[in-house]
This record gives sequence, structure tokens and C-alpha cells, in this order.
Amino acid sequence: VVTRDDVEESLKEVFQFVKDKEQLLQDLHSQIEETEKKIAEKQQERDYWLEYQNVGSKIHAERISSLEKDIMEVKNELERTEEHYREALRAVKEENKKLFDSHMKVLSEEALKNAVGYLDKNCRREIEENEWLKEEVKIYRKEERDLKASVQLLEEENTSLVAKLIDIKLQHLGA
Repeated sequence: VVTRDDVEESLKEVFQFVKDKEQLLQDLHSQIEETEKKIAEKQQERDYWLEYQNVGSKIHAERISSLEKDIMEVKNELERTEEHYREALRAVKEENKKLFDSHMKVLSEEALKNAVGYLDKNCRREIEENEWLKEEVKIYRKEERDLKASVQLLEEENTSLVAKLIDIKLQHLGA
């Protein structure tokens, strides 16, 4: 038997889980901002070296090229990280929704059981009889479908036999 305290504790755990995931998302946003700051710093450094290169220095051309590669790698890493965290967030949201739905289902089942427990004997008996009647209706409907299928098979067989009988009579009349 699940008590109200158990249900509340379960819901608290779910909400704490969601809160933890939201904190993780905020941390990820902070990391993304730091990466963007690094990109901006690298951009400034690249701009400095490009200006230096344009003045006529070929000595640092390799350094500029290397920094441009670094910037591209950081951008690519940022894009991969963003995509990874987007997918992780989507998965967490789906998991949270599933957990919430399952908890709500458990809560509604428990509420129904509790509500039935508070009903008087006559109401409970009516509910039980109603459930029994639903099962009986299912059984009768299945039997009805089976009988209809049997009747259809018999009708097809009779039609076939009548057609054969007519063919035989026609043969005898023609002979």
C-alpha cells in the first residue's frame, strides 16, 4: 500500500531530479559562454596578427595560420558540444516527462483505490458488478464475431453446393 507520504516523497525526488538537470543546463550555458569568450580572445589575437602580417612581416605567417586553425577547432568543438548538450537536454526532458506521467498514473490509481475504499458496500458492489458486466460484454462480443464468421463460412459453402446442384441438374436436362 502506497501512502500519501510515499507519493509526496516520490514527487519530491522527481522534482529534485528536474531541478538538478536544470542546474546542469545552466552550467552548460556558462561553459558555452566561456568558450565564446575564448573565441573572442582568439579572434582579437588573430586580428592583431593579421594586421601585423599586412604590414609586411612574413615571419609570423605560420603563427597566424595556426591561430586561425585553433579558432576553427574551438568553433567546431563548441558546435559539437552544443549539439551534444541539446541532445542530452532533450533526452532528460523526455525522461522527466515519462517519470512524471508514470507518477501521475500511480497517483491516479492510488486515488481511485482510496476513493473506492471510502465508498459504502452497495457502491463497491455496483462497481465490481460493472467490471464483471464489462468482461461479460467482451466475452459475448467475441462469441458474436465467431458466430458471424461461422455463418459466413456456412453461407459460402451453401452457395457453392447450390451452384454445383444447379450445374448437375443442367447437365441432366441437357442429356
